[in-house]
Amino acid sequence: MANVAVIGAGAWGTALAKLLADKGNPTALWAHHGELAERIGRERQNDRYLPGVELPASLRATGDLEDALRGAELAVVVVPSHALREVVREAGRHIPRDALVCSATKGIENDSLMLMSEVLVDELGREAEPRLSYLSGPSFAREVAAGQPTTVVVAGRSERETHAVQRMFATDRFRVYSSDDVVGVEVGGALKNVIAIAAGICDGLGFGHNARAGLVTRGLAEIGRVAAAKGANPLTLAGLSGMGDLVLTCTGELSRNRTVGIEMGRGRKLDEILAGLGHVAEGVKTAKSAHDLADKLGVSAPITVEVYRMLYEGKPPQRAVVDLMTRALTRE
Repeated sequence: MANVAVIGAGAWGTALAKLLADKGNPTALWAHHGELAERIGRERQNDRYLPGVELPASLRATGDLEDALRGAELAVVVVPSHALREVVREAGRHIPRDALVCSATKGIENDSLMLMSEVLVDELGREAEPRLSYLSGPSFAREVAAGQPTTVVVAGRSERETHAVQRMFATDRFRVYSSDDVVGVEVGGALKNVIAIAAGICDGLGFGHNARAGLVTRGLAEIGRVAAAKGANPLTLAGLSGMGDLVLTCTGELSRNRTVGIEMGRGRKLDEILAGLGHVAEGVKTAKSAHDLADKLGVSAPITVEVYRMLYEGKPPQRAVVDLMTRALTRE
């Protein structure tokens, strides 16, 4: 057993906190809003983000970051990508010096175009890098919380610390693989959300299985190009954090990014969709940073470009489809 702090009480953070607490680890779950922490403690469920899931007695909720991190041997960071830097900057003052830190946040910071791994090193210092790891893969929070079989990957630069985190998360229903390709795992986890919006738009427009299969395949190709340009092993994208997460997010009914796309394909406005969603859809913010990063790297990412134009320039989905399908013909 180990003392665990989970930083972020959204659906995914709550599911991971439950998983770790169910293993017998004393687990603190930090919520940005103190009133949510109070309700979780009182009602033994997160009625805001994961309603109906009973939380174990070994899990306590708090709105105090210092309190959550006191004595932690593992700190799991699960906050929206746009909030990661600010939260980690504050948390860094309270994380014990020898604690392992695992990020389960997927995204690319908008202004800096940094991966979450780069943000963590930027804020916690290069000396913390051996203790840092990154969890990714096809994993809907509600299914993990329900104990349904799930397989993920954790990547880190230090084999010993990565294997320690791997063991801390693993259960008979949550299988964890390890990797040393931090960049590949991070790029796959971030960009699949953008492709999932495109997949949802296809569904919202009433397209069939052919369109979705083609989109997922070509989406994986451009994710691989971005990852390779960042120094990743392209084969990583054939694994859980690439193809695995991409298939889940592009096809699963629980995918928030796909839901955003479906509603856009049906003609609804983005502001209206997001207001009714109630959760963060990471792909919306990542579409901008992914578009800018691909441009900076000189990488062809036509699906990402069209998603960006639909989200941020108001381009009609039907027009985006025509422009994608009628580009100059090339080799696969």
